Amino acid sequence: MPRYFCENCGFTDLLDKNLYFCPNCGDPLTIIYNDGELEANFSGLGVWRYSSVLPVDPDKKVSLNEGNTPLYKSLRIGNEVKELYIKNEGMNPTGSFKDRGMTVAITRAVERKFKSVICASTGNTAASLAIYASRAGIKGYVVVPDGAVALGKMAQARAAGAHIIKVRGNFDLALEMVKNFARGSNDAYLVNSVNPFRIEGQKTVAYEIIEEIGEPDWITIPVGNAGNITALWKGLNELKRLGKIKNLPKLLGVQAAGASPIVKAFNSNSETIEPVTSPSTIATAIKIGNPASWRRALKSVRESGGAMIGVSDDLIVKAQYLLSSKEGIFVEPASAASIAGFLNAARSNLIRKDDVVVSIVTGNGLKDPDSVNRFESFETTVESEESLLYSVIAQ
Repeated sequence: MPRYFCENCGFTDLLDKNLYFCPNCGDPLTIIYNDGELEANFSGLGVWRYSSVLPVDPDKKVSLNEGNTPLYKSLRIGNEVKELYIKNEGMNPTGSFKDRGMTVAITRAVERKFKSVICASTGNTAASLAIYASRAGIKGYVVVPDGAVALGKMAQARAAGAHIIKVRGNFDLALEMVKNFARGSNDAYLVNSVNPFRIEGQKTVAYEIIEEIGEPDWITIPVGNAGNITALWKGLNELKRLGKIKNLPKLLGVQAAGASPIVKAFNSNSETIEPVTSPSTIATAIKIGNPASWRRALKSVRESGGAMIGVSDDLIVKAQYLLSSKEGIFVEPASAASIAGFLNAARSNLIRKDDVVVSIVTGNGLKDPDSVNRFESFETTVESEESLLYSVIAQ
């Protein structure tokens, strides 16, 4: 049977308990499968196409048809490599990759008969929790840093009727609060990415990429709390076990320079991170100074032969603008970090000209509409005379 497993100390236990963290060392738990328990019986579309590799009952699924997101071949910004593809996770039901994990985590909550769910969030997890809790008919509680969550994300949480709890501090404080709550209470099910069932849903992005284009050389991905890069690597390894791929892609994890403890640990060959006490970046979705899954992220990148890279806010904004103006794909700043990291890595020859690359962009641009105020403006105001309109367009 599938079971909980701690990648740090080797602890294991059955899935008949509500566990998030290893009771011995405190690391987030993973779910592992014995040989023969993973089956490639894929049918349908989206996350639940892969129900044969998910540890929940698909007959009880709480779903909004998440997954099956578009994979676009770049037309104008991938000239540095053989092929660049952009996996647009912003096309999930609530506009971010969080829905992949949330559908599985909320299904688990329903299976375990929870009447409420809770998370800490920089915004996207709050929006996803709220919508999926509404779909399941259970209560949702979101704990967010006061004044630090983009308007589009808070609007979704409010609209879905979630109970919003604001804390005077950053995301790391909010997460510590809900972690402590989850350890001492069974009143609400914790659905942050420290929840191993969240990781199970999020790993399906790897399955989709491989089914669509085969084996890329690199996959680039933004890194905040580090659950998504952990899930991506888990999915890729499962695909290799299933015989779906022979060669594992290299991972390029991308953090904002002002919130990059995993990058610093990777570059210094350290086995631990030094948390950033006051993270700072325009990319609020990855503005996390003490990522919960840092150890698993480092392990994933190192095992893949890949790298971690930090990118400035200026490059993030440039990448966000390039992606929307050259490719027609509008993403929030944290998503653009994936493209910014690709550009840096390609121009430094870390990623080579004959490589095939997939960049995962994680959230829709409408999540954080204020970010476009940094874009170059081409706005013009004209009077009602038609001739003035002609004069502007003819320039």
